[in-house]
Amino acid sequence: MDTTTDMVTGIPTDIIITTAMTDPVSLSALYRLMTFLSPGFPVGAFTYSHGLEQVVEEGSVADAAVLRSWLEDVLRYGAGRTDGILLKETLRATRDGNSEKVTELRDLGLALQPSRERHLETSAQGTAFITAIRASWLPEGAAPAANLFRALTGANDEPWPYPVAVGLTCAAHDIAEEAALTAYLQAFAANLVHAAIRTVPLGQSEGQGVLAGLETVIFEIAREAAAADLAELGSSTFLADIASMTHETQYSRLFRS
Repeated sequence: MDTTTDMVTGIPTDIIITTAMTDPVSLSALYRLMTFLSPGFPVGAFTYSHGLEQVVEEGSVADAAVLRSWLEDVLRYGAGRTDGILLKETLRATRDGNSEKVTELRDLGLALQPSRERHLETSAQGTAFITAIRASWLPEGAAPAANLFRALTGANDEPWPYPVAVGLTCAAHDIAEEAALTAYLQAFAANLVHAAIRTVPLGQSEGQGVLAGLETVIFEIAREAAAADLAELGSSTFLADIASMTHETQYSRLFRS
């Protein structure tokens, strides 16, 4: 089937139609999703660079074009895709009331991290996310997803990987899957763009240009993550993983990863 392009947005129309017809988002859910994944939500995302600070330091990422390429690879072949699959699997398991699977996904999300700093990056943000949700946005009602959220996070001090925490919360707040995936991936990319603005350095307009260039990439990865299963989980961004390991001993640094 031929794909046409929207005259205003430049986005393939099949993406627009799929989003509009299969994944409706209520205003309440949209409001909560924007709040949960905004830069102001207290998870400390601004303190992590996902190894980007190290590749900037060594000169591998020195301008907007290379940054976009680096981020696209991380999104397509690294933590972007992996986090998306984990988020989706958690969201579905939570809606089904499957506490055993959610617990397994929590453990898997932590075990997949390739370095100490990446483990810290996901566990610190995820645990802070759950803490903030319980303090201000605790889901109410008798729906299985809301009950499961309260049961798994009530008296448990286990760390939570960030995508699993977001998937659990989105299900408990009845946030649509496709919207949750897209917003999570956009927030992930935006945080790394802001890290690059501080370290490369880039101008604000250049940073926004990188984000604009990743729009359709993020839509594609969200749809791929929605269609993938756990057997397809994995990454191949070796240089980004090595950067996160090297960053542990970097002499001068702004970020924790």
